[in-house]
Amino acid sequence: MNPVRAAFFAMAASCGKMGSPFMESLLSGLAKGLALDCPVGARVLGWPGDPTGFADALPLRLAGGLHALVLTGADPGLAGAYAQAGAGQPARTAPLPDAEAAALIKAALAAMRGNAAALLPWLDSAPQTNEVRRSAALIAAGHWLTAGYGLPLVLSELGSSAGLNLLWDHYGMKIGGQSFDPADAGLRLMPDWHGVLPPHAPPVIRARAGVDLTPLDPVADRLRLLAYFWPDQPDRLTRTGQALDLAAIQRPSLTQGDAIDWLSDRLQVRHPGAMHVVFHTVAWQYFAKAAQTKGLALLRAAGARATPDAPLAHLAMEADAAVANQGAALTVQVWPGARTVQLGRVDFHGRWLHWTAPPPDGPVSRARKAPTAPLTPAP
Repeated sequence: MNPVRAAFFAMAASCGKMGSPFMESLLSGLAKGLALDCPVGARVLGWPGDPTGFADALPLRLAGGLHALVLTGADPGLAGAYAQAGAGQPARTAPLPDAEAAALIKAALAAMRGNAAALLPWLDSAPQTNEVRRSAALIAAGHWLTAGYGLPLVLSELGSSAGLNLLWDHYGMKIGGQSFDPADAGLRLMPDWHGVLPPHAPPVIRARAGVDLTPLDPVADRLRLLAYFWPDQPDRLTRTGQALDLAAIQRPSLTQGDAIDWLSDRLQVRHPGAMHVVFHTVAWQYFAKAAQTKGLALLRAAGARATPDAPLAHLAMEADAAVANQGAALTVQVWPGARTVQLGRVDFHGRWLHWTAPPPDGPVSRARKAPTAPLTPAP
């Protein structure tokens, strides 16, 4: 089978497992129907790189472009087929009926033939969804680190996109009947939570910055971010719209450039009295192997220089060897000591979180657990 068609089938299956019958039908139909009869189809089928979700994510590039045509009203025929197939409505639990799926694919292929100038640029760069619900894992980890170390945090995010998850401390989270909310939270996350609750220790962020090869502006690039969300999951579009509104006000510091080069410079700065947290959510897997190796070496070297009053943490939410429906691994490594802790597993879209972290074991938490010396009786 052509590797491009295989990539579309594989991504369709993944989308189906992650709760989007619409995307499953769209991508599997495109896998069968892609043709060389238009510039878009020819470029997709002749893709020179790795089209899979672990590399170029070509199916999602094309799906984003098609969704943009719908969101902007540029192709009324496609918009009608999307609406008929469930776009803008909560995802169904069953696959699309054959007639609806056939109409959807017919409209998508026609849109590819009629909107080449609009669609081709969408194939030029990787999708950037900036899924805000992943911040639930960051909120929990932030409370865990604060409970253990009692220090303000300095945040460095790799693969920031528009920096929405760099603002995780501005979002609230409600789990198990308890709220982990800042006073001014305008957006609240409510993942399906499994396991004990994380400690309640509100983090204080001293500084934050991020890097991305193509950082996005929350105003100018709003359409690009929203188009990559799946049409039958409107709650994700609404939630992201709220986060974009916040980012337009907060304007987190984002640098355009190579993540590892930026990290090298970032790790040279010491932060006395604060914990430096380098983090990424479903971004590391897209870095070249050589970049991953260099990045880990930089972290180990910086960790060797870390001190109790200026510790370093590497927080990662990334795919591992587990099957896709088991989500991403949430891990943290802290220096001094190079202690690695498995915090849990998280749905790639942040819908659920299996929290398996042990109680915090930093200097602050150890001091709290230390036995108190008995009082010496007065003579």
